[in-house]
This record gives sequence, C-alpha cells and structure tokens, in this order.
Amino acid sequence: MKPLKDSHYLHDSAQRAPEQEHRYGPNVHLLSDPFLQSELAKLCSADTEQPLINTLVESIYTSLIRAVVNSEFPKIKTGVRTRMAESHPEGFFEALLLDPETKAVTVNLARAGTLPSHICFRSLNHLLNPRLVRQDHISIARQTDSAHHVTGSAVSGHKIGGSVDGSILLIPDPMGATGSTLVETMNLFRSYGQPAKAIAIHCIVTPEYLKKLRDTHPSLIIYAIRLDRGLSPEAVLSTIPGTHWDQERGLNNNQYIVPGGGGFGEIMNNAYV
Repeated sequence: MKPLKDSHYLHDSAQRAPEQEHRYGPNVHLLSDPFLQSELAKLCSADTEQPLINTLVESIYTSLIRAVVNSEFPKIKTGVRTRMAESHPEGFFEALLLDPETKAVTVNLARAGTLPSHICFRSLNHLLNPRLVRQDHISIARQTDSAHHVTGSAVSGHKIGGSVDGSILLIPDPMGATGSTLVETMNLFRSYGQPAKAIAIHCIVTPEYLKKLRDTHPSLIIYAIRLDRGLSPEAVLSTIPGTHWDQERGLNNNQYIVPGGGGFGEIMNNAYV
C-alpha cells in the first residue's frame, strides 16, 4: 500500500524556536521563550530549594533538548503505518521525521551537567536508534588562584566511549560563565574524531563566555535561555546584545555570573564545596 502523500506532512519542520536579537554571530542562539524564562527565573531565586530545584532543571532541559533537536538534527522522509490501516487503506502517510540513524553523544560534565546530560540521553534514546546514542562522562572543575580568580579548568578523569566521528556532540552545562570548562572539553574531544556538529546547551551564558568560545572553538553551536551581562555599563545595557561586546560584562571578580543564579553545581547537589 502506498503511503498517503499529503504535502502537509512533508513540510520541512526544521523551524527554529523564536530567538532574541543579538550580534554575537550565527552560531549563538538565545531563545525567546517566556515559559523557559519563567522556569529559569524560579530556579535562580534564593527562595527555591530542593526538591523543586532539580524538578525545574529536568523540565528546562526537556524543553531545551527539544529545541536543539528540532533545529539541528537531520530529518528524513518516512512512510508511517497507523493503527487505522487495518480498516482503511488510507491509514498510511509520509512525513519528515527525525532520522533515527543519527549518531549522538551527550557529555556529562560532573557535577552541574550530570542531570542535564541524563535528560538529554534519555530523550535521544526514545527518538533515535538507541544503539547509536552514547553518554560520556568527564570529571572537570574550575581551577582558581589564591585570590579566588578562575585560572582555567582541569580534567581529573573521564570515561569516553569511543570516536565521535560523524556524531552530534551535545554538551549540556547549565552555566556558561568563563568558558574554560567548555574549552577543555572541546580540546579533549579533538583526539576522538570530528563530530558532525558540537552543540553546547546552557541555561545562562555571559558575553565573556561567548567571546572565549568564539576565539577558541568558533564552530561550536551555542543554545541558551538567557544572556547575563549585569555588570555592564548602563549605556551598554540599553543596546542590542553584542553591539558593544568589548564593554559587556557578566562576571564578577570571582567569575560568578551576575545576575546569575549562584553555583548551579552546588544548589543542584546541596553540596556547597
């Protein structure tokens, strides 16, 4: 039986979610989503505690992985047989669906990235051929000097399951602050092949983070709900983000994001060390 060829099902569904205007370049996607903004605002509130914190993180990353998959993952024309085919020959249709043979790797950056990566891994296993979906694990932490300034990030251990050649590499990490963690992660994966795409998925990013990744790994695709540049001059805050990139500032002297939400690794684990 030939599938029903209704053109409605064959429209390219790779439409991006609404985004905020900015001047950081085409690889940066700042989502314009009041639902996610509201969830993130609650997550960042000092009044929000466990277990609501991780409930919000799970909801937020369930939405974020959907936005990324819709925009960045390949689709194929697929014939689908519905239950109605038993009684109606028209119970078949063709549609553009996600290509289930897409290879994907999601990276757990312990500790703030553990729950986000698990959520992405779980979602992709339902959408794709699970034999082609992998989760890698990296133990990585900020390094600071005696004045508590971040000097970089160091990898203390990792479990990487093999090549990333041709895969879509996902790095879900709630806070894109200095960029040092993402730089070290991308550097580490260089010895594991060339992914089809590398995508960082954040709740919040800073202008400093975006600049560092542009300078070190310009092919990295970045998705975020919010850009925080709260320590920028007042005149800069009234301009489109990225217009005066060199004057924008979102990090305090200890490299925490302002307005931010505190250390997400700490609040998500109730471990303030």
